[in-house]
Amino acid sequence: MTGPFAKRPDFLPFSRPTIRQVEIDEVVDSLRSGWITTGPKAERFERDFAAYTGFPHALALSSATAGQHIGLLALGLKPGDEVITTPMTWASTVNMIEVAGATPVFVDIHRDTLQIDERQLEAAVTPRTVGIIPVHYAGAPADVDAILAVARRHGLWVFEDAAHGVGCLYKGTHVGCFDRLGVFSFHPIKNITTAEGGVLVTRDDALAHKLKALRFHGLEKQAWNRYAEGGTPQVEIVLPGFKYNFMDLQAALGIHQLASVGEFNERRRALAARYDELLAQVPEVEPLGMPGYEHFHTRHLYVVKVLESAGMTRDEFIAALRARNVGTGIHFRAVHTQPYYAGKYPRWIGALPVAEWVSERLCSIPLFPLMTDDDPAYVVAAIKDVLAHRG
Repeated sequence: MTGPFAKRPDFLPFSRPTIRQVEIDEVVDSLRSGWITTGPKAERFERDFAAYTGFPHALALSSATAGQHIGLLALGLKPGDEVITTPMTWASTVNMIEVAGATPVFVDIHRDTLQIDERQLEAAVTPRTVGIIPVHYAGAPADVDAILAVARRHGLWVFEDAAHGVGCLYKGTHVGCFDRLGVFSFHPIKNITTAEGGVLVTRDDALAHKLKALRFHGLEKQAWNRYAEGGTPQVEIVLPGFKYNFMDLQAALGIHQLASVGEFNERRRALAARYDELLAQVPEVEPLGMPGYEHFHTRHLYVVKVLESAGMTRDEFIAALRARNVGTGIHFRAVHTQPYYAGKYPRWIGALPVAEWVSERLCSIPLFPLMTDDDPAYVVAAIKDVLAHRG
């Protein structure tokens, strides 16, 4: 894009799901079949996801947050326990620690990648620490080997928050279950979507058995086919559980989304590479760095930091882009600065300087497979125009 900036007539959103006719037809088929809640398509999606990631157990749920909740319960988290995690995550990661009555313990992040700073984990361990929740941020993996080394020295579990991680590899292995458990999200902005939904993955047969019961009212056995021909309506409750089941209507989307995840991720990577090239000319805006270890990045988000040299705040930058028909997101405001956590755990304010610095400067710019080849150039032209008119 050359010449003076010309505002586009339509709004370019930060994200938009890729919903094609094949997904629409599958949803319609579910509606016509009568199986609209948990049924055979949900079971198929679980099998497909397990095969794709390489984990023996994949349990689909109504949301990743539901997976975080029952995952922590299955791991035995209780009041008085401490869990180490990152402040650079969506609040649900920490909320589920809190609702279990346990205490979140934060460590700071790397300024370039925004991944949890594994060098600070050791010092965060106390006699009350039971586990670590790393977050694979923006489509790149955290440093799993370093995290596992600390966990194993201290007898801790690791529960991977892989909400951003469908397709992400660490040293050739899909993220999600290098230790006990991992969770993925299929929210509409993610690399694949089921509208809402998530999956827990594990290699542990006993843990999977318990999670299945916790997921749906405490039923010990698969319950979806009890109304089908040959099924029995009799059920047995083996523990108090929740209603976090995944519907066939969601699976109808997910089956075809998962089949296309490689195509979606390659499109994201191509668009992100174009951003990398164009933003090299804009020193006031700093994209994320790449981890130095072997990995496959799915470019779930394209996050930039609005530096001091921009001469404006991040919020002013976002408003100026919106005026130029460019949507944005913030991923994330550091959790420990949110009112609830700042009030309950004031000791963290000022103790995580990198997370606090980037939290004020982060901005996610549009990145989704349906973008045109020209869209990144428009976004960067808009950024340049914003900077040219600052003040």
